[in-house]
Amino acid sequence: MSSEYRFCPSCATPLELLGLQEDSGLVERMRCPACGFTHWNNPTPVLAAIVELDGRILLARNAAWPRPDMFGLITGFMEAGETPEEGIRREIAEETTLVVDELSLVAVHDFQRMNQVIITYHARVHGDVKLSPELVEYRLLPPEQVLCWRAGTGLALAQWLRARGIEPGFRDDPPRPGAASPAA
Repeated sequence: MSSEYRFCPSCATPLELLGLQEDSGLVERMRCPACGFTHWNNPTPVLAAIVELDGRILLARNAAWPRPDMFGLITGFMEAGETPEEGIRREIAEETTLVVDELSLVAVHDFQRMNQVIITYHARVHGDVKLSPELVEYRLLPPEQVLCWRAGTGLALAQWLRARGIEPGFRDDPPRPGAASPAA
């Protein structure tokens, strides 16, 4: 079991991987042998948006991404005290200054590699795009030109495209005529 916690946040004792009896049976958890703190390692809720501006899909490139051809959906972590809908509206506004007119749930997917649950929405928006410092570039593409990842937000985007009668292309497929290199 991997865990970002190595020490107890209550008493600083090194955590140990211990077998604990739970409703589902014996499971391994990181636990403090001194005070009993248990690190449950629950998945983190992540919010994502298929942002549609004037019929085109907005994809953005994060400043931390090493490849200049990597673009993705607008995403962010859900914060305490907000609903997923409030959170994705906040993320869209913070990262692009766009205003959400319509919001609808697309899908909920697990992203186990990052220990996340991704809640994806389709957002129809209006306004002028002004990127936060976290993002360095964006593209507006017709939906049929968007390429998807085969995990995480790419699964939700592919589902959304199929619901609109568009067979999605994937980043690792052979190039399609007219397809752009960005992926979500």
